[in-house]
Amino acid sequence: MPDFLANLAVVLGVAAVTTIVFHRLRQPVVLGYLLAGLIVGPHLPVPVSANEALVHTLSELGVILLMFALGLEFSLRKLVRVAPTAGLVALIECSLMVWLGYLAGRAFGWTSFESVFTGALIAISSTTILVKAFAELGIKGRITEIVFGIVIVEDLVAVLLLAVLTAAASGAGLSAGALVKTIARLVGFLIAFVAIGLMVVPRLMRAVVRLGRVETTVVASIGLCFGLALLARHAGYSVAMGAFLAGALVSESGEGHEIQRLVEPVRDMFAAIFFVSVGMLIEPRQVLNHAGAVATLVGLVLVGKLLGVSVGSFLAGNGLKTSIRAGLSLAQIGEFSFIIVGVGTSLGVVRGFLYPVAVAVSALTTLTAPWLIRAAGPLAERIDRRLPRAFQTYAALYGSWVDELRNAPAARSAGARLRRGILLLLVDVAVIGALVVGGSLSSRQAPALAARWGLNVAPGIVKVAVLIAMCALALPFIVGAIRTSRALAVGLARRALPLGDGDGSGGVDLGEAPRRALVLGLQLAILLAAGTPLVALTQPFLPSVPGPLVLAPLVLGLGVLIWQSAGNLHGHVRAGVEVITEVLAAEARSGLASAGGSHPAPLDAPLRMLPGLGAPRAVKLQPGSRAVGHTLKSLNLRGVTGATVLAINHEAGPQGAPLRDGGPQGAPLRDAGSPGPESLLPTGDEPLRANDTLIIAGSAEATAAAVELLS
Repeated sequence: MPDFLANLAVVLGVAAVTTIVFHRLRQPVVLGYLLAGLIVGPHLPVPVSANEALVHTLSELGVILLMFALGLEFSLRKLVRVAPTAGLVALIECSLMVWLGYLAGRAFGWTSFESVFTGALIAISSTTILVKAFAELGIKGRITEIVFGIVIVEDLVAVLLLAVLTAAASGAGLSAGALVKTIARLVGFLIAFVAIGLMVVPRLMRAVVRLGRVETTVVASIGLCFGLALLARHAGYSVAMGAFLAGALVSESGEGHEIQRLVEPVRDMFAAIFFVSVGMLIEPRQVLNHAGAVATLVGLVLVGKLLGVSVGSFLAGNGLKTSIRAGLSLAQIGEFSFIIVGVGTSLGVVRGFLYPVAVAVSALTTLTAPWLIRAAGPLAERIDRRLPRAFQTYAALYGSWVDELRNAPAARSAGARLRRGILLLLVDVAVIGALVVGGSLSSRQAPALAARWGLNVAPGIVKVAVLIAMCALALPFIVGAIRTSRALAVGLARRALPLGDGDGSGGVDLGEAPRRALVLGLQLAILLAAGTPLVALTQPFLPSVPGPLVLAPLVLGLGVLIWQSAGNLHGHVRAGVEVITEVLAAEARSGLASAGGSHPAPLDAPLRMLPGLGAPRAVKLQPGSRAVGHTLKSLNLRGVTGATVLAINHEAGPQGAPLRDGGPQGAPLRDAGSPGPESLLPTGDEPLRANDTLIIAGSAEATAAAVELLS
């Protein structure tokens, strides 16, 4: 007992000092806990030390309570709400990071298991670090909803990774058949666990809370947490997964927020001990010996997460600037990485060097996290300004198309076709994965079989023959997956931008250009969502290069087509802007326009004639507007709001003379009754004057923000 008290006093005392220092320095307090662990650990000649085994035992409580608190923030309803967008982003990003981490591990000569655990540890961002960083920087709004939605799905992916890796490392190995059995057993356990838990746990917790005694609620919830964690361990899975599921089941009672508030102090204390125990495992010599691996993994986290999250978020319709901000915000790893590596170490499939490497990567990315989050906005605006004009227009309108897709009424027949298409795509992907894994394993065994059958054939020729046969068998399914993704994209695009019917266009499809651009974007999103997990799952069975050989050309080809489609879209938008300015000029001549009004005017008629322009609004600048006297470049309207200016309508001078010439991009002057010359698709150097009318387009959120800025 005295030894226990002495160790607890040392750990919490040193942790208190270091966290106060880091709080004063405005750095994440998690780094203070890691430093405290390094101080009291066995690897520095400091006269303050703690018993490593005892601290590790206490840290297990921290893991369980951390995962329980995380589960309390999770609910099935929240998952359903964020799944269409955040699920797409997390699927692409996590698969990309697992694949990159595996390749990095193999490049450093690590074992297959160590490489798989490396990919898993760099795939999951830190919820704790994000919460603290966003709170300290005062970041609110839609970006927080997007980022935390992605983190929720990432946490769910991490729980599944923990379960699969635990089962595989416990003896199933990485063979294809064993992996299928492991996943099937995991799915069965999760279904039974959740189904029975939903019938019992929510009712039980509601009954406990109705008693009105705080201590009873705390003891019952934590007891339930430990009990379900123990049940998961007996089933062969990690206690972390059991604790997470316990929190999610308690959250379904509707009392999750109240229980979280009560459990929070206990969680914080044991979480501090957990992070201190992680710091105690940092061996500076090991980190120095693997400095190249640390630097490589830090680079992969920063670049890979920025790329994966930004591309996925943009394809999900979140806008270019918001997507880049989300990618930079998630470019760090934390508590889940320690838990994942700890599982591998405890099971004996990961050598001890990977723990200090993971902690070093986490510490460095945690240090850079506040700076990246702070710099995300300006960097996103700078990237946006350097894009070609046609792609800027595409990026602005793509988000509005996805918004229209979300808000489109769901027809029963269309929903049935969508589900059938998704099922066909999943079947194609599963068959491709099975053929790739089976062909890879067969190519390794083929020379031995040929020798047993007495075939006098060189082993290399046998391997090549097996691989050619595998490619031949997989080709029809690859073509089928491409066609199915195309059909899904076309069906979704027609829901967002329906085919014209009776629009007086003589059978001409006026929405063809934007619909084609939307189809290409959606097809790219579908192929990435299906292809990146396939590459990540099959990579351990293949050499380091062949994984993306099929996916990369498809992605590059679609990227080129999107680039070309953006140019065609530019012409469509220009025609639409001309129609809109005609409408505004006609309103001005007839006196129907709200002269002097600063409120945005909806443009329903042009939208019916030329679909695909998003939600354009006409905004008249008042003399007192902050935009008067500035250029579009100085206002940075696109960078700040995500909306784009399609046209500027300049009001005529006192004697009917225009305030300026139309310029090289200006439209011809209209008759004397017109408000003045128009500049269609203006550049960033366009001057803004009082009584100018700006036609802005983009998603509903972007145009609303632009209206607020201009007004």
